[in-house]
Amino acid sequence: MIKILYAGSPDASAETLKILFNNAAANGFEIAGVLTNPPTAKGRHKELIPTPVAQMAASLSSDIPVFTPEHLDAACREEISKLGCDMLVCFAYGHIFGPKFLSLFKFGGINLHPSLLPKYRGCTPVNAAILNRDTETAFTIQTLSLAMDEGDILAQKKVSLSGTETAGTLLNDAAVSGADLIAGILKTVSETGSLPSGTPQSGEASYTEIIRKEDGKIDWTKSALEIDAKIRAYNPDPIAFCEAGTEDKPESLRLLEARAFDLEKAAGANSTITKEQIEGAGPGTVLVFDKPSGIWIKCGEGILSVTKLQKQGKNVMGYKDFMNGSRDFIGKVLK
Repeated sequence: MIKILYAGSPDASAETLKILFNNAAANGFEIAGVLTNPPTAKGRHKELIPTPVAQMAASLSSDIPVFTPEHLDAACREEISKLGCDMLVCFAYGHIFGPKFLSLFKFGGINLHPSLLPKYRGCTPVNAAILNRDTETAFTIQTLSLAMDEGDILAQKKVSLSGTETAGTLLNDAAVSGADLIAGILKTVSETGSLPSGTPQSGEASYTEIIRKEDGKIDWTKSALEIDAKIRAYNPDPIAFCEAGTEDKPESLRLLEARAFDLEKAAGANSTITKEQIEGAGPGTVLVFDKPSGIWIKCGEGILSVTKLQKQGKNVMGYKDFMNGSRDFIGKVLK
């Protein structure tokens, strides 16, 4: 039985922790401790909220120690070394591990990275795959190295993309499939007493960047396919948005669900608008409320049919409920 320190922070990582915990005994390991980011201040009263991984650890067992250091310094290393962990398992912790920290673990560390490495190294690989409208990605288990995401590949599951995935759904898939891959590797380590040899990464590497809230601003001169991909890539966070108000009364509008189709398909699909009217409208123009499909918005190329959206300060709504309270929405030009 080998002892594991699990490192992670967001919701998807919490799901992986849960699966690993529930399958630990059958695969010859135990979760001896959890490493996650410190609580963050949220809400009007700035209440300190633990990460989803910290909350999951607490719900699984009161016996799992949870570490939330600001830095992986000497004091942190000393506390973690007392656990006597054999291995570090990481999924979306958010920090690079230094040599002194990695030296605490007999078998080193492994990392779940949801991309077809070496493509999309870095912190936002799932978002990048959706934004670029890739037809394939992967969930990869790699050894933890001192350089970002450059470790050898121990296991990899390739995944076809349909063009309907959101960042949230794809991360959830990675959490489940990745947990199975990790459990298999840990079972091998437990049975053989060594980490299986990996395959060095080959091919051209690419890198992703941190996504900021302002990156979610929609440019309506882009094609409907590009905007649809952006909406999916930014869901559930930070959510794509546009401006629906006026200079005197600005209002942000968040778009959570949509689909793209070309002008030829749109023409004739709704009897209240003609092809000429669609062609004559500028990018960002709200064209029509089509009850079967959504709210049509003109793009630089094609039409975006929005089906789920959210006014500033309001709840998320389906397009039919939204239109019930926004009778003047048709004809607006979104910015």
